[in-house]
Amino acid sequence: MSPKKADKLATGILYAIASIIVLILASLLLYILVRGVPHISWEFLTQRSRTFQAGGGIGIQLFNSFYLLLITMIISVPISLGAGIYLSEYAGKNWVTDMIRTAIEILSSLPSVVVGLFGFLVFVVQAGLGFSIISGALALTFFNLPLLTRNVEESLKTVHFTQREAGLALGLSRWETVIKVVVPEALPGILTGLILGAGRIFGEAAALIYTAGQSAPALDFSNWNPLSISSPLNIFRQAETLAVHIWKVNSEGTMPDGVQVSAGASAVLIIAVLLFNMIARFLGKKLHKKMTSA
Repeated sequence: MSPKKADKLATGILYAIASIIVLILASLLLYILVRGVPHISWEFLTQRSRTFQAGGGIGIQLFNSFYLLLITMIISVPISLGAGIYLSEYAGKNWVTDMIRTAIEILSSLPSVVVGLFGFLVFVVQAGLGFSIISGALALTFFNLPLLTRNVEESLKTVHFTQREAGLALGLSRWETVIKVVVPEALPGILTGLILGAGRIFGEAAALIYTAGQSAPALDFSNWNPLSISSPLNIFRQAETLAVHIWKVNSEGTMPDGVQVSAGASAVLIIAVLLFNMIARFLGKKLHKKMTSA
């Protein structure tokens, strides 16, 4: 076979593989949306779920998902940003740095159910936090940190070294160069990593079953006292999220319309992740343009 024909054949195979993957993903998304979207309504999005009756919603589970995501990102973003900056800009090439990177790789390969059991033993039992939002957020932080840290490090490494030299030549200190030159330049890549991490958290279920709990207590949305058990801001209350609710309805649901509730909740989960990603990418581009004058 001539090199030209071999090249065309290889290109055709790669296009075929890519098309199959896109087709599978598109079919899966379309299947979930076609089955679930007809069941979505304002009442479905805002009402409480019901255990034995038909017509329940996912209002509290949807709020819990976003609130848990917010708490997790508040904890994990500063830590991963600091770790990524250290590994990219300050860490030397020695066995300590290699050991840190190896630990990150090992941590990123752990199954979510293992992280959930770790969170159950450490935060729920030993720390006495019980099944709560903060237990779930801390467990998800361990789950999310390797991905975010590696993403921050790789994003910072893509910034050309002349940018750093230019900052130092202008009289900036090393830290000022990193914060005012390198990080803004790498911001789109960092935000993309945060988006992927956020989507991963939003759809996570296994780790939360053992840490945040499988029930959604009634919330009073007029009570904003964070120490009150009925307050939506209380981080020490149980919080069944949307993904856990879908698992629970499919595994042990007793409501007559469980199939419809599961289909509608799955569609909401997919739509929320897609919307979240698109909005975050839009804001990331705007922020990058503002900070770099690009």
